[in-house]
Amino acid sequence: MSSDHAVDGPLAGQTVRHGTGVNSTRAFPTDQFPRNLDPFVLFERFYIDPDDGFPNHPHRGFEIVSYMLEGGMDHEDSLGVSHTAHAGDAMHITAGAGIEHSEMPADGAACNGLQLWVNLPGEQKDAEADYEDADADELPTERVDGATVTTVVGEGSPLSPHTSMEYHDVRVDGTWEWTAPDGWAGFLFGVAGEGTVDGRAFGEGDVWPTTDAGGVAVEGEELRMVAVSGDPHGEPIRQRGPFVL
Repeated sequence: MSSDHAVDGPLAGQTVRHGTGVNSTRAFPTDQFPRNLDPFVLFERFYIDPDDGFPNHPHRGFEIVSYMLEGGMDHEDSLGVSHTAHAGDAMHITAGAGIEHSEMPADGAACNGLQLWVNLPGEQKDAEADYEDADADELPTERVDGATVTTVVGEGSPLSPHTSMEYHDVRVDGTWEWTAPDGWAGFLFGVAGEGTVDGRAFGEGDVWPTTDAGGVAVEGEELRMVAVSGDPHGEPIRQRGPFVL
């Protein structure tokens, strides 16, 4: 791993609690990695019990990509959208100048998934709020050397954030290399199973943040992870709770 990487090895995610009692495993910012990762503001895996969730609340100044792993989540927003995302489905929200929404477990059952906040560059902070979603069968999946890769955001996906980025759900059953365009930052996050990243142990809840994405060898037999990378904006990320200024 080159000296340009943000950390030298994987870190454990940190448990945080918010909403009405939602527990999340946060990849960053955390005590071990107390900063954002331009162009990304934060990333976490959320676990919502049937009686908990995120009641109506506001956002502005960034974009949200939610990707469901188990169960379903009901989304309602101030644009008039009402949608339920189930395992393998994804949602993309442009908060821009401002949006309000709620995220609650569907069908009286628990759910869990992944949520990524992506910064908007300064000239797009006041962009018109927008929403789009993609069912699991709309997200392209292909077999590559040593892995099966589903593209949540990137070539072939119907989701189109303002920031140039790639978001892959990767199931490794051999040796797979994470690649990304030169100059991009990103991270790996362990969803299930165990394996290695550049020869170092890596498993569920671990994160590998880097300012020099790609060029990393991943090995495993039943390792599931997400690989996310994006083109930095080169602007300060000023997060104030649900707003990114």
